[in-house]
Amino acid sequence: MYGAIIGDIVGSKYEFHNIKRMDFPFISERCSFTDDTAMTVAVANALLISGAEGRSFRQTVVEQMRRIGREYPHAGYGGRFSGWLVSAVPKPYYSFGNGSAMRVSPCGLIAVTLDEALSLAEASADVTHNHPEGIKGAKAAAAAVFLAKSGCDKAEIREYITRNYYDLAFTLDEIRPTYKFDETCQGSVPQALEAFFEAESYEETIRAAVSIGGDSDTIAAIAGGIAWPYYMSRGDVADDLYKSMVEKYEINKMLPDEFVSIIGKFDEFRAARESEFKKTGCCPAIPL
Repeated sequence: MYGAIIGDIVGSKYEFHNIKRMDFPFISERCSFTDDTAMTVAVANALLISGAEGRSFRQTVVEQMRRIGREYPHAGYGGRFSGWLVSAVPKPYYSFGNGSAMRVSPCGLIAVTLDEALSLAEASADVTHNHPEGIKGAKAAAAAVFLAKSGCDKAEIREYITRNYYDLAFTLDEIRPTYKFDETCQGSVPQALEAFFEAESYEETIRAAVSIGGDSDTIAAIAGGIAWPYYMSRGDVADDLYKSMVEKYEINKMLPDEFVSIIGKFDEFRAARESEFKKTGCCPAIPL
């Protein structure tokens, strides 16, 4: 989960003050978590509760997003989502905004099969973003997260994404001069994916995502959510990555204690499901 969260924190400073280069201070004054982090944590907590108690994930994710959203009302939510948070009867509002993709990384991380990742991603999205493009963005991001954590190389992940979701017929250098703020899935998820594909490290992924401008915190959160499990799954990088990012920049001090607790519990739950699946070939499904 730190991959998306750190991306959000780094990009937060540049969301409305875009920077079109990669050599910027990674985390500095005025960097903070935003709605991307709050809702990522809400999705993760809903997965924990549903997995432990056998409750519907769709129902639980609505409860957790509304609870955490109300506890942190100034995190920078979009207008329609803000209305959804406080509505008497929360209903999906046919959005294709990138909010569905920014919060979805826990679905890819917790899943033990690609099909489960896609099903959880759709369920996490369609409670608000039930437009086909909103669901598509969430599923593409979750699939990339799942394939990244599963040890697939970038060529394999790119082939899957281009075959099933987006045509990535561009480079960041080509779009950087003219790319503008775009809160839609179709206008920001492909760019986040391309940042991951072009970079050669987690930090470079975040810098690349921020460097194109636009909705910087969300693009970096999506890209970072994919890059973190990708690099964590490669050799001895995991310990170094945690030390060079979470410890060096004191990320946990930038987050509420509840968020840090959920991150730890989620990682334990993820590891337990993964271990059980490797041993037996199955594990209890998270009810949708």
